Amino acid sequence: MIKKNVFLAVVFLFQFGFTKAQQTNWQPAGNKIRTEWASKVNPANPLPEYPRPQMVRENWHNLNGLWDYALQPKSQEATKPATFNGKILVPFAIESALSGVGKTVGKDSVLWYRKTITVPSKIRKQNVLLHFGAVDWLTEVFVNGKSVGTHQGGYDPFFFDITAALKSGNQQEIAVRVWDPTDGGPQPRGKQVKKPEGIWYTPVTGIWQTVWLEGVPKTYITATKQTPDIDKQALLVSAQVQNAQAGDKIKISAWDGKKKVAEEEVASGAEATLNVANAKLWTPETPFLYDLRVAIVRKGKTVDEVKSYFAMRKISMATDANGTQRMLLNNKFVFQYGPLDQGWWPDGLYTAPTDEALVYDIQKTKEMGFNMIRKHVKVEPARWYNYCDKMGVLVWQDMPSGDLGARWVTQPGIEMLNADMTRTPESEKIYRQEWTEIMQDLHNFPSIVVWVPFNEAWGQFKTVEITNWTMQKDPSRLINSASGGNFHPVGHIIDLHNYPAPAMPRADLFGAKQVIVLGEFGGLGLPLTGHTWQQKDNWGYQSFKNAEELFARYSKFMDTMTELIKVGLSAAVYTQTTDVEVETNGLMTYDRKVIKVPMTQLKQVHTKLYDSGLVNLK
Repeated sequence: MIKKNVFLAVVFLFQFGFTKAQQTNWQPAGNKIRTEWASKVNPANPLPEYPRPQMVRENWHNLNGLWDYALQPKSQEATKPATFNGKILVPFAIESALSGVGKTVGKDSVLWYRKTITVPSKIRKQNVLLHFGAVDWLTEVFVNGKSVGTHQGGYDPFFFDITAALKSGNQQEIAVRVWDPTDGGPQPRGKQVKKPEGIWYTPVTGIWQTVWLEGVPKTYITATKQTPDIDKQALLVSAQVQNAQAGDKIKISAWDGKKKVAEEEVASGAEATLNVANAKLWTPETPFLYDLRVAIVRKGKTVDEVKSYFAMRKISMATDANGTQRMLLNNKFVFQYGPLDQGWWPDGLYTAPTDEALVYDIQKTKEMGFNMIRKHVKVEPARWYNYCDKMGVLVWQDMPSGDLGARWVTQPGIEMLNADMTRTPESEKIYRQEWTEIMQDLHNFPSIVVWVPFNEAWGQFKTVEITNWTMQKDPSRLINSASGGNFHPVGHIIDLHNYPAPAMPRADLFGAKQVIVLGEFGGLGLPLTGHTWQQKDNWGYQSFKNAEELFARYSKFMDTMTELIKVGLSAAVYTQTTDVEVETNGLMTYDRKVIKVPMTQLKQVHTKLYDSGLVNLK
């Protein structure tokens, strides 16, 4: 017994010493402001939460933590560095403080990562998948010196089956090479630029979401797709299967807690229809979620199973008593109002420091009395959308902008009202590929009710074609073709940006066939000393000296909004949730340490916007 205790004590001291050694090798880079969560980042185990809540398996292993990194000229990208520069904390982009590096890469360099790992025995007994939540932008992955695959795209998850590349023994080496041209290439990159200023921010290069291993059987589910139809009281479900065999079945069941409410079994590759009678509808007030189980069954035995969830909800449009198109949730008019949420962090840039930080902005948005968030030219980790699903927050999802260097069409007679830019075939291919991946990867999150292909004519091209193509990809949601961009008679929504005061597009534009929304307004700025990205030259669309003056102006905006709702406005987006770098027009400071206007006051003035009596449907 004494020997056992001594052994355990030695193991504990070794593990404790190893963890402390990791911690002493890492500290945040730079001297910019940070959130309170920065001090809670554990370099031995950053962001340890399960990264894929819509498709859960138990057999997984997190690879976040300290990796080796190296920068080398792009001309030498084919050669793995002989030596590495130091340690980087994954999954924080190299430019961020929390990476521990704080260096800019640029289009003339490539970033290498390296980590030696031990694959847990439970995972090693199955096929081993290596997952990346997101890497910006062009990635090649090597396992024990062997290339296992490449991926192009900065906002979508991807994985490789690395089973064949594993060697005998415990130690396995993973190396990752990343190239990201930021604003020097045609790829989607949101607001990243090599020279940040104004509304343009610090680049984000490399791994910025969780890296993890997963053990799966030889035949396994790679993705599911679930689409609710509340009018038919049904849920349509399909599953993609790798290495399916003849005769395999897909068994799908829906659950309300421990009560099974529906079950169907179909052939692999077929779509199942689950009848969900007397469905509990998902709304911002009652965000009810059903559990879902999807399994591969072979000769009566379960080969693979994943756990998921879904909601019964519908987003649509219909005319009101005055002939104006209105946006409906579950066949009822619900005014949608929320902030422009850019999802940037002073310490992690694209990556929230902790899971607690990730959910914080959503919680505060809800407590302020908003029922919607417009996720602006960025895609979040899956856990962010999961929290919106659970908390009852409607989401408008932008496609990250890119290729702002595209040129305007110069054909005679084309007005700016409906002009388009031209892109190269390469640029168009990149756009279509990543937008398709984003819509597919986020399809199952019920909180998302609107897709936004373009923002403010930033790279806007072939609007009619792209919008119709997007509508065909997902008929279950509304499409806002160009938020604040060049208007076209296509898509479900026409969307004006107006600063600072609320306004709305002409109701008769394009024959009043589209829902009328105010995609951005406000931008009321209030820089607070000690909470700004830089000491001077901070700005807002209209700046104030104190919170009282700002709220007085904001309150008048809400009075105006009430009148606009009566004459046709269906939704509005206020700029913005937080300050971002030099922008100080957030409801919260960039470090999230100050909420500029009391949430109770905001909620009080927002309540009147949701009065159903403002609009009468036919």
